[in-house]
Amino acid sequence: MEPNILGQKIRVVLIEDHTIVRQGIAALLSTAPDVEVVGEAGDGRTGLEAVERLKPDVVLCDLALPGLGGLEVMRQINEAPEGQRPACLVLSMYHDSIWVQRAVDAGARGYVLKGSAVKDLVLAIRIVASGGQYLSPGAKRAAETEELSPREREVLTLLAEGHTSKEIGSILGISPRTAEHHRARVMEKLQIHDIPGLTRYAIRVGLVDQNLK
Repeated sequence: MEPNILGQKIRVVLIEDHTIVRQGIAALLSTAPDVEVVGEAGDGRTGLEAVERLKPDVVLCDLALPGLGGLEVMRQINEAPEGQRPACLVLSMYHDSIWVQRAVDAGARGYVLKGSAVKDLVLAIRIVASGGQYLSPGAKRAAETEELSPREREVLTLLAEGHTSKEIGSILGISPRTAEHHRARVMEKLQIHDIPGLTRYAIRVGLVDQNLK
């Protein structure tokens, strides 16, 4: 792996609640000669304490954390004055556009999907440490996804609730063919091409109650 342009070790604090995953990431990052994991935390509050104490260059943070979630961790980190806060880099399994946008809004300079190659994660660390921004290919596609129209959100909600295109047409006062067109547009925009996947997405973004499923 090529060294980073800073010419010095990039100090990283890693916040990830699954111990095996956290230790595995730290071990993988140790293969990069210019990256040093100086602190680890298994929850958001402990992570903030580590950031305050260790003053890292980069905070590598999961979104799903116990207690204080990753989005709030990044918001609090980014309340510090410019030049006195580390770059926040998300490492998450969530690839939906809503999570990518929320992370960016919370101050993330990068978003890497779990399952990415180690070289891509190291590259992301180098880029955000240097003041740049990085989105892994899957996250970039999600961030570029068009927002659903109000009608498409209605169709998505009804699909997730188990309604057929004919039933959706009846409920919304449109033809089944139009309902099918909206369904195809929803799938195209979200890059999700099956009903179970659409249902999981609708639950994640709060369009339907998961207890109904």
